[in-house]
Order: sequence, then structure tokens, then C-alpha cells
Amino acid sequence: MSARREPVSRRDRPAKPALSRRWIVETAVRIMRAEGLEKVTMRRLAQELDTGPASLYVYVANTAELHAEVLDALLGEVDLTGRDGGEGWRERLRAVIRSYTLVLAAHPQLARSALVARPSGENYLLLVERLLDLLSRSGAAPEQVAWGVDKLLQDATATAAEQSTRERDPAAEEDWNATVRALGAASEATHPAIAAHMPALVGGATEERFRWGFDVLVNGITRTPAPAADD
Repeated sequence: MSARREPVSRRDRPAKPALSRRWIVETAVRIMRAEGLEKVTMRRLAQELDTGPASLYVYVANTAELHAEVLDALLGEVDLTGRDGGEGWRERLRAVIRSYTLVLAAHPQLARSALVARPSGENYLLLVERLLDLLSRSGAAPEQVAWGVDKLLQDATATAAEQSTRERDPAAEEDWNATVRALGAASEATHPAIAAHMPALVGGATEERFRWGFDVLVNGITRTPAPAADD
């Protein structure tokens, strides 16, 4: 009797690996880096993973949640040490916020999305944990620290969204130039405050504005008590 032959699969390719939330997010990040956030849709992701869109909803509820997961994945690139800033808590806090801003600024569409979508993954939790730890070293009350971190992240996210969009989108750059021209042309007779504050209104290097804005926020956070619960 001849030996039994091993059956040969008729599939053109090996079996697909099982879906997982991590694999889905990693694929979404890859699509975003190559094609932009607007291409990160459930349909596009299903095509890349060679599955049906319905299969993805078991792991990700909708596109908004998917984008939040992509954002959380990128937050893993934020330097939480803050060592480049110096030894003090303020310097390290500034360095972490700057790193966060730069990570978002590298992805304009994601930065804009981050204005309304909050991640909830481990990288986001690590970022918030680090910011709370550093700001609490100022001696401010817990409410000031908690609200202050929220304000710092809001400002940094808005800054990243505005700057990155203006730098990478020709239409946004032209809109900004039009605003600068309008402010510069404002008449002292009709708009005396604008005229008195030009060109400072639109001047200043990006890094100078960042450092000044950071100090304004931190000084205000640490010196302004949060209202009492019964106020």
C-alpha cells in the first residue's frame, strides 16, 4: 500500500491571521502615515485587512473611536521624561507639552481630530499621569492641578492643529496671509487698538510664543485657586 499523501491546500495564500484590536489599530496607523487620516475609514481598513467592515465593529465601535485609538497609538511617541527641558518640574513639564505638541503637529488631520476626540488608551493615561505628577510638584491644590492639566492639553492641541494646518495646507496658509494683510491694513481711525498692537499681533517666533503661552498658563494655574464646590 502506498503512503498516504498530504493534502494540498487549494487556497492561493495561507490562512489570514485572526483579527485583534491591536492589529486593527496598527493597520490604521500605517494607513494614516501613508495616505492621511481621511483614508482611515472602516471600509478602507476592512479592505486592507481582507475582511468585511462588519467584522471590525466587534473590536471598534465606529470611525471616531478608531481615530481616537490611532491618536492614542501616536501618543506613545511623546517623550514623557522631559529631560531635554532641564531638572526643574516646570522645565520638564514644558518639555513634555512641547513633545506632545510636536507629535500632533506632524499629523495635521489628527491634530484637528484631537480637538473633539479624546483617547482613552494606555498612552493617553501615561501622558496624563506624567503631567499631573509634574504639575503637582508646584504645590498647587489638587483641583488646580487637575483642571490645569486639562487646560494645558487643550491649548497644546489647538496650537498643534493651527500651526500644522497652516504650514502644510496652502489654502490655510493663504487664509492666514489674508488675515495678516487685513490686520495690517486696519485704519488707526476705525481700529485704533489693532493699529496700536501691530506688528506684535502677528509677530513673534513660534518657539517664543510657545514658551510665553506655557508660562502664562502655568503661572495662572498655580496662582489661581479653583472655586469651592458650593460657589
